[in-house]
Amino acid sequence: MNAARDLHPEQLRSLLHFYADAGVEWLLEEEAVDRIAAFEAMRAARVAAAPPEASPAQQPARPAPARQEPARPAAPAPMPNVAIPDGQAVAEAEFAAGSARSLEELRTAMEAFNGCNLKTSARCLVFAEGKAKPSVMVIGAMPSADDDRDGLPFSGRQGAMLDRMLAGIGLGRAELLLTNVVPWRPPGNRPPSQREADICRPFIERQIALAEPNHLLILGNFAARFLFRSNETIHQLRGEWRNIEVSGRTIPAFATLHPQDLASAPISKRLAWQDLLTFRAGLKG
Repeated sequence: MNAARDLHPEQLRSLLHFYADAGVEWLLEEEAVDRIAAFEAMRAARVAAAPPEASPAQQPARPAPARQEPARPAAPAPMPNVAIPDGQAVAEAEFAAGSARSLEELRTAMEAFNGCNLKTSARCLVFAEGKAKPSVMVIGAMPSADDDRDGLPFSGRQGAMLDRMLAGIGLGRAELLLTNVVPWRPPGNRPPSQREADICRPFIERQIALAEPNHLLILGNFAARFLFRSNETIHQLRGEWRNIEVSGRTIPAFATLHPQDLASAPISKRLAWQDLLTFRAGLKG
């Protein structure tokens, strides 16, 4: 394996771009560091530098204790966060989502909802962006680090790649509604758990129902399996029109690869382009 110092600047720049597109946020040292040994050495140095304790004969006389005030009752400790059982959290999510009569009301309800643990680690809620009543609604899996920072879906490099993908078939953000299945970024971009996905399902389904899109474009493995309720992979689900039932309404849906898939495997761009052409033809039909 080549060390970073052995790479040409252009090679190093390309490697760092690849790591960023792949979601890498931390770099490791080239050689292992024994943190335990370093801690022990630091503790030994502190003990050696500490002044010796004075003997009882050398210690100054202590003044007489002052009259003590009556002890005041201690302030009550703050209540710890109590985990909401999954079944109750799903029920609360269904009630909150069902009570919303517009996308703005749904956003407010999701901002006030505390039943999903992902909210505690995310910077902010990443809600839908774009046209309120679109012909096409684009749905990804979950916010990226850029989305979590900006508070908008499909920000940063993944968003720029998606813009180029859509522009290739004549679509732009202004005429679409973009969102994610899960509105809070999981720690470290890990996939959401099944319980987390179940809690978030009422919100994305209510979002689809309120937006009333004519077509859905679903991006990536997690979102496709979630919305199609399937155990197949994105490579089995992509490239074909399927119907989704949401609030008693049947909506044609089409799945393809996520921009992150294309960043990590550029050879897949050919498949995504074929999918987008098929999707565009379906919009005209």
